[in-house]
Amino acid sequence: MTDFYRWLMHAPGQPMVKEEGTVPEPAAGEVRVKIAGCGVCHTDIGFHTEGGVRTNHELPLALGHEISGTVEACGEGSEEWAGKPVVVPAVLPCGDCELCQAGCETSCRQQKMPGNDFHGGFSTHIILSSRWLVDASGLPEDLDLADVSVLADAISTPYQACVRAEVSDGDCMVIIGAGGVGSFGIQIARAMGARVIAVDIDDSKLERSLEYGAIATVNTHGMDTKESRKAVQMACKAQSFPRVKLKVLEMSGTVPGQELAWSLMSFSGVVGIVGFTLKRVEVRLSNLMAFDARAFGNWGCRPQLYTPALDMIRNGEIQVLPFIKHYPMDEINEVLDGVRSHKIGNRPVLIP
Repeated sequence: MTDFYRWLMHAPGQPMVKEEGTVPEPAAGEVRVKIAGCGVCHTDIGFHTEGGVRTNHELPLALGHEISGTVEACGEGSEEWAGKPVVVPAVLPCGDCELCQAGCETSCRQQKMPGNDFHGGFSTHIILSSRWLVDASGLPEDLDLADVSVLADAISTPYQACVRAEVSDGDCMVIIGAGGVGSFGIQIARAMGARVIAVDIDDSKLERSLEYGAIATVNTHGMDTKESRKAVQMACKAQSFPRVKLKVLEMSGTVPGQELAWSLMSFSGVVGIVGFTLKRVEVRLSNLMAFDARAFGNWGCRPQLYTPALDMIRNGEIQVLPFIKHYPMDEINEVLDGVRSHKIGNRPVLIP
């Protein structure tokens, strides 16, 4: 029985193939992490779908970028991490370029992403630089290390979006998409003091969002953009939201969601695009000028923000367990199919 394996994608649309081998050794400045769990993100589905997003690394490649585990071997210069529980950031910037020095690490043109630029977390182990590792010690007693693998993207990404939207006490917000990312975004925004209306097309997700931070919900299933906008505006009025300074975060990664987000732009408001779709969206860009509003896109999360995001888990402001489910990594192909066909609701975490 081997002590190392990884699941490789040889071609988009084809089943992942298990490869067994010798445990790799870290070089200077690197560590080897024994993976506790790896979350499955819709980005993985995008890579794995024929005609979808291309990986930067040539195939075959082990996907997976939501990784937690324990450092079990250290290269020279990384000995301080020996034996520590860690989370691996999904975006690993170079740290030295002009963008990184300006605090724009997620725009770094030399950034590396597990499961995209090098072999990722659909494996028993991963080798990577120790520079941006996040110490995951001190978790609540009810959480396993595998549970916080989703910090790497599903939690840290909406956390950075809320930071960039400058969410604060008393803000009025609409979060579009109450799934894998939005469910955590709602909790984060609420913990920062905002009043949040959740929008989705799935009643079960919306009902759950009311338990974890939303004050009201809107189901836009079957509605066009005009109808959706009116429904959300009615919900805002019912909650006594002002008609200005609305903060809207789009986390569904769909054309209807992005069109709705833009249509909800208000005077001095904010629109943040967090979800991703390959499809084009047509909007009237002049709204941004006419409303003197602000719009931004959010890719991943700066490594420096992972610890404060993790602290929200540590102090109970973010609940993780109701939104994830463990699966054996050997069921990876069934899990990918289940996520793609929307038969799996909670964020899957693959356990080697």
